[in-house]
Amino acid sequence: MEEHTKTIESLLENTVELGKTSLELARLKAVDKASEVVSTIIPNMVAIILMMIFLLFLNIGLSLWLGEILNRMFFGFFIVAGFYGLTGILVHFALHNRLKRCIRNNFVQLLLK
Repeated sequence: MEEHTKTIESLLENTVELGKTSLELARLKAVDKASEVVSTIIPNMVAIILMMIFLLFLNIGLSLWLGEILNRMFFGFFIVAGFYGLTGILVHFALHNRLKRCIRNNFVQLLLK
């Protein structure tokens, strides 16, 4: 009888250890995925910010150049703003669902990798 009790106690201890180990493994997997996502997103965000700064100065230069050609500085800014407004409307209506699907698929693929 005492032997069965020791076996059951040993089994219970092993079960508790297995539960703790499984929980620790799940936590480590979550940390691994989170670090992978963050390490992928941050360099991309830095590149996007640098590209936005580049485009900002390029657009300011283009606006000033168009304004000089048209002899009214604000016309150049209106033309560039109108171009981006029309482009934004077209992207919203024509590509919104495709972009959303593509971003979602890439994010899920990154998480399941």
